[in-house]
Order: sequence, then C-alpha cells, then structure tokens
Amino acid sequence: MLAELLLKWPLIRQLRGQSDGTGVDAMSDATRNLRKKNEGAEVARSVCPYCAVGCGQLVYHRDGKVVSIEGDPASPISRGHLCPKGADSFELVTHPGRATRMKYRAPRSRRWVEMDLETAVEMVANRIWASRERTFDETHMHTTGIAHLGGATLDIEENYLIKKLFTAGLGMVCLSNQARI
Repeated sequence: MLAELLLKWPLIRQLRGQSDGTGVDAMSDATRNLRKKNEGAEVARSVCPYCAVGCGQLVYHRDGKVVSIEGDPASPISRGHLCPKGADSFELVTHPGRATRMKYRAPRSRRWVEMDLETAVEMVANRIWASRERTFDETHMHTTGIAHLGGATLDIEENYLIKKLFTAGLGMVCLSNQARI
C-alpha cells in the first residue's frame, strides 16, 4: 500500500527510472491531463497593434471568442517573438474593463455621456469642417487649424491615402504618423 502510494510520487518514479526529470515519469496525473488553452481553436494571422514594427501574431478563436494570442513563427519580422506589450495584447481584446461604447465629455463638463458611433462620427466630421472653414487661408490654400496624427500600425498605402485626403481634400498641412519608428 505504501509502496503503491510512493510510486505515484514523481520524484520516486524519476529515481527508479534514472531519468533526467523531463519525461512522463516526472508528471503527475494532473499534469498529464493538461491541455493547451488553444487546443481545437481556429487560428487567424494578424499584426500586433502596438507599434510600427508589425510583429506577426496568431489569434486563436473558438465560438466567436478570442482564446489566445501568440507570436507567429512564420513572421519574417518577429519570427514568433513578441515584446511585453504584444505578448499581452490578449488583454486588449478580452479585458472586462475594455471600453466598448463611445463616450463624450463636453467642454468644461465633469461627466462623460455615452453615445452611438454614428452620432460621434457626425460630430467629429462637423467639427472638422467648421474648423476648416474658420481657419482656411485662401491665399495659401491651406489650414493650420486642424492636424492629423496617424497610428503606428498604418501601412505606407494607408498613410499615402490619408495624406492625399487631408492635404488635397481639406487643405491640412499638419500631418504626421508613427510609421517612422
């Protein structure tokens, strides 16, 4: 009875088998029953949203929910590695405190109000056009009253289109992006 009990202890099995402690003999029943959290999940290739490096990610999802995000070994940029921010991007999409609704705080107000996306986009568009009309310089055909700062994960084509839209369409001269990192 005692011998049976002792043989269930991984250390005794390792000593008896003269193993290096990395094989099956070092595992408990609980360890043997462990499964990968992304086992049976579908995978989608993606790019980390945190900076302009563009590290490849594998996004594992099951039943419409993200279950894991890992570095993509096939990525020529990151070869499966992620920085601490990229490695924690799973929290970016799954954290219960993640904002999922538009919020607006009026000037000098202390309260945030929720609003739908359509209302928020219309408000931004109206304010851009009002600022442009108020600050447009007819002599130089531009405005310095509005500016644009692009995100780090925009690629060269997206930045090109933004530049064309905002300079030719709106007359903006204050444009920058984080693609230079």
